[in-house]
Amino acid sequence: MAATSLNALAEAQQLRPFASWADGGRPSGWFHLPMDDAKRAFYKENGFIVIEDALTPDEVQALHDETAAICRAERGTIPGFVEGKPGESDDDVMRRYLCIHFPHKISPLMEKALSLPSMVDVLTSVIGPNVKCMQSMLFIKSAKKPGQAWHQDEYYIPTRDRTLTGGWIALDDATVENGCLWVIPGSHRRGILYDMFMHEDRRFDCSGEARGYPWTDDDAVPVEVKAGSIVFFNGYLLHRSLPNYATGGYRRALVNHYMSAESYLPWFWDKLPEGKGASNADCRDIVMVAGEDPYPHKGIDQRHGPHVRPSGEGGCGNANRNTEALEKNP
Repeated sequence: MAATSLNALAEAQQLRPFASWADGGRPSGWFHLPMDDAKRAFYKENGFIVIEDALTPDEVQALHDETAAICRAERGTIPGFVEGKPGESDDDVMRRYLCIHFPHKISPLMEKALSLPSMVDVLTSVIGPNVKCMQSMLFIKSAKKPGQAWHQDEYYIPTRDRTLTGGWIALDDATVENGCLWVIPGSHRRGILYDMFMHEDRRFDCSGEARGYPWTDDDAVPVEVKAGSIVFFNGYLLHRSLPNYATGGYRRALVNHYMSAESYLPWFWDKLPEGKGASNADCRDIVMVAGEDPYPHKGIDQRHGPHVRPSGEGGCGNANRNTEALEKNP
């Protein structure tokens, strides 16, 4: 969908209009809570919505401090961590890492952030009254760190009812320069999952790249947001980020994934549990964030562990190589 169409949609719904992306402008403002029919319609049409001022400055700062504590292994060591050196600053420590998966499993504060009131307000509006979370990811993305190629989150996290929703909490101002999100508005509506392929483009990390979709990069728009904003997006929406081209600083974000609690989650990385097939598999490594769990008799299964994602500087497959490459090319 072109930027002019987005402007027209915003104006028709009496929402704050977008700046003209087609003319190189940047959004002057997004939306605020509470959710209403117009905002729900915007999300349904475009596959994403930005809620400004969802976190207070104090809450953002607390997550900054917690990010540094996690990277210093003060919340425990996890696969891919590198032992720190005496006298290292927070910057020295944090710039080793691009992304840490499942930080909520070692950080009570990150777990609390799964169910922020602003988060729950939107999730129950676009998903339903009963919402579960299955994943968190802490992106740190210091200067020179890579982005992530075009992909759809539903490709990695399969749901049975297409309710997968990402909640992307901006912990720094996210700009085109430092590697903000880019989205292809409306790309979720076809309900098609595009095949993923490995790539050799070192602008991006070791994740795959979606191909075969009927859009080009010219259809994409940057989602520039202020710290404390949350970007919500549909699991079928094509999105990516480019490297952090800034000369310093970070583009930190805490990204959580949610879905309806009524739906099974057939998400198993290695093999299905004994006695389970694709039709009745249901990963129970979840956190309820709203409403009631329809399947309390299944209990909770701590299946997925926190770990560092390889960012690609030293090759894919081994997160420890990230630091080796960084030390050779600071």
